[in-house]
Amino acid sequence: MSINKAVLPVAGMGTRLLPATKSQPKEMLPVGHKPVVQYVVEEMIDQGVDKFLFVTGRKKRSIEDHFDDDPELERRFRNKEEMGEVDYAGRGVDFFYVRQRRPQGNADAVRLAKEFVAGESFVVGFGDTIVTSSPKQGVVARLIQDHEASGAAATIAVWEVPPEEASKYGVIRPAVQDPVGAFPIDDIVEKPAFGTAPSHLAVAARYVFTPRIFDAIAATEPGVKGELWLTDAIRRLLEWGDGVRCVRLQDGERRYDIGTPLTYYRAFADFALADPEHGPAFKEYLRGCLQDTDEQDA
Repeated sequence: MSINKAVLPVAGMGTRLLPATKSQPKEMLPVGHKPVVQYVVEEMIDQGVDKFLFVTGRKKRSIEDHFDDDPELERRFRNKEEMGEVDYAGRGVDFFYVRQRRPQGNADAVRLAKEFVAGESFVVGFGDTIVTSSPKQGVVARLIQDHEASGAAATIAVWEVPPEEASKYGVIRPAVQDPVGAFPIDDIVEKPAFGTAPSHLAVAARYVFTPRIFDAIAATEPGVKGELWLTDAIRRLLEWGDGVRCVRLQDGERRYDIGTPLTYYRAFADFALADPEHGPAFKEYLRGCLQDTDEQDA
């Protein structure tokens, strides 16, 4: 695959997870025994991405430290895998960083990547959202494949959400009936008012863009909460007649948004249960907790 650059906005403040995020980024919160952002990076490495730009902000230095080499620690292990990490240097993976001085929206974060992408198409993935995919071909690989084949200006991963939750996300309107696989869209709305969403398909925090997105961001006015949103910039692309397509998450693929205590608990539980070493024991522990709770409620 020719697209090998990814931009990861990680400058958000994580206020809904306070006080856990007061002194550490929400992207560094552990899910199982890895921080959230490590799952995101490994997901993309497995699908051909090897150059990453983190758009960071205040109190995000631990992300840079996490992806640095640590010779002192590494001397205690035979290899990176024993430390629970990918051998980034061995696989030719490079990390770069730019600072978003003020959190002014995810489109503003992407705007800062213009020099990094150097006129090439690129992936965007939010550093606080894990997407689990089939090992055969993950959603990022499918996004890249469809993007290159279609010539679209933007290609977006989407997933189906319950109608009552659509107002929490950017939601697309398909340009075809019964959309499956990959398909074009003709509208996208950021956090639509309850009951007004154009569909039940929400943005799943993975995108591929051509550099045309930078023109759209420059032409976009601040939206919800006075911030610049990628959703509004994508809508501008549609207004200009540029192609925008979506790729649906497949059965068995999951999106984990580590943005609230409840979604964080769910993600931690699912990944802990899937741990081949400790999952069975954790499952028994949870079974006992649920049994005790049922007895107390009886």
